[in-house]
Amino acid sequence: MAGGGNEREGSRSSLPGVSQHDSTDRIVLHVDMDCFYAACERRREPLLEDEPVVVGMGYEPGTDSGAVATASYEAREFGVESAQAISAALSRLPNRERVDFGDGDIDPDRAETGYYRSVDMEYYQSVSDDVREILRESADRMREVSIDEAYLDVTERTAWDAVPTGDSEGEDGGSSDGSSGGRDEGSGERTLAAGFGRHLRERIAEDVGVTASIGVAPNMSAAKIASDFDKPDGLIVVPPGEVADFLAPLSIEAVHGVGPVRARELNEMGIETAGDLAGASPRALADRFGERGRDLYERARGNDDRAVIPKGKPKSLNRESAFPEATGSAERWREVVCNLASEVADRAIEEGALYRTIGIKVVTPPFEVNTRARSLSGPVQDVDLVKRVALELLDEFDEATIRKLGVRVSNLDFAAADQSNLSNWEATTNGADTR
Repeated sequence: MAGGGNEREGSRSSLPGVSQHDSTDRIVLHVDMDCFYAACERRREPLLEDEPVVVGMGYEPGTDSGAVATASYEAREFGVESAQAISAALSRLPNRERVDFGDGDIDPDRAETGYYRSVDMEYYQSVSDDVREILRESADRMREVSIDEAYLDVTERTAWDAVPTGDSEGEDGGSSDGSSGGRDEGSGERTLAAGFGRHLRERIAEDVGVTASIGVAPNMSAAKIASDFDKPDGLIVVPPGEVADFLAPLSIEAVHGVGPVRARELNEMGIETAGDLAGASPRALADRFGERGRDLYERARGNDDRAVIPKGKPKSLNRESAFPEATGSAERWREVVCNLASEVADRAIEEGALYRTIGIKVVTPPFEVNTRARSLSGPVQDVDLVKRVALELLDEFDEATIRKLGVRVSNLDFAAADQSNLSNWEATTNGADTR
């Protein structure tokens, strides 16, 4: 990437394309590395470029054990997906390094085979550290989400002002700046924020050798959605005032914070798109989902006032709910536990966490706190499993009177969360219960 660039007041370093004037609107970037584990393997082995690559968790070369942690886009074309058993992946995409091309079943001139590699977290972390160093240098504030994902607040380094682009600015290595989910090729202008994002993306590719998709927007949730909109190696810019229109046609699952369970519940209310959610009754959403319902309503309307604040990784995630009066109704307990389990599991998805332990908290009169937990055989991210384990742990209290319940997931693993949902990799029913 070309160096230099202008500097803002206060001698704050800037990337090319910054304004001399402060903007009153926040500028947030969500940087999401593309198929990160596979990209790291290609960085280490350049011959894998443009080839189908599958990275397996628990996979040993020459075996069919383990699960798919990530698959390159080329591998996905053959039906290989994250969390899939390696044996299933091999049935769709044979290992090129172990195929006997002499049997005539597979044409060696066609991309009908792929390369399989074992997860190497130490190496991936070193590549991630290189990327994060660039991000830290480029941001006023950075919030790391996982090994391959971060939010940046760059409000003091660029602006939403539109500037004309020359012919050279329009050439973007095969991927142009987008605005409100679409391309603005040939429009003759772009925002300074778009130029900032483009140069950041180029620097990551040139200095580290992996690609990133970047969303640029006035808030965190919109930036997150934008980064997912044009993978891989994409750049989507959603200026202030255009967020709601950008979100409106998207499926409800696109709204940040809506997991699979919440999406099904919203669908039951007739809410299918972000626009439907933005037009729904905030009172009805609050009655159904509590404060989370109001949050989702605001995000669907393009509002999200969360600040990009650096944070340490939590050790656990939990949700609790108290009854107006202590109750012995098992039906009410189970309903509450299911709701809490859904909220905790959705929170884990939002935070980018896998978990190895699922537990409950049971408070009985006058205020006796009881906890139970079950350790799993591997890190998972599975809503139904959280519900099932929590309900099984609750069965121990079938004769109690309960005033408060809680559900908790702990022993969190952030490094692997965004690459793999390994909930179906190993059986989790043989875990150990703890008290």
